[in-house]
Amino acid sequence: MTETTTRPIEPSEEKSEDGPPALPECGDSIDSTIFEQILEMDDEEEREFSRSIVYGFFEQAVATFKKMDDGLASGDLSQLSSLGHFLKGSSATLGLTKVKDSCEKIQHYGAKKDDTGTRDEPSDDVCLRRIRDALALVREEYNEVEKVLKRFYDSQPQPSQN
Repeated sequence: MTETTTRPIEPSEEKSEDGPPALPECGDSIDSTIFEQILEMDDEEEREFSRSIVYGFFEQAVATFKKMDDGLASGDLSQLSSLGHFLKGSSATLGLTKVKDSCEKIQHYGAKKDDTGTRDEPSDDVCLRRIRDALALVREEYNEVEKVLKRFYDSQPQPSQN
């Protein structure tokens, strides 16, 4: 009888039966079902389509965070609500659940509501403080998923340049 050595499969090496390589363990930061639907639109070997969507989101998020900073500085709750709604939709499309949830709170606070959007909050100062806190949190959540997704795409074959 011969002895064989086994090693654990790294997350980037795992493959589902018919699908793309599995994402690294992301906890509740990324909804893998939603993200895998995006990956299914890629060609088999290259991840050009999903890569362009994800990296486009990265650019969009950075620009939106800057606009949110400007909205906080000017106290523009309506703009902040709109920007929260915008980024909530983009992050939901990719399955970035924590980012989506925090952006939804920013949307509610900007509309002068509580975090669930059900109760009115009459104080602009309270809403702006809550948005400032939520924006700090969403930046952390964004940085976490950005690292995971960049690592995922760095482990994939690069699109060929013609």
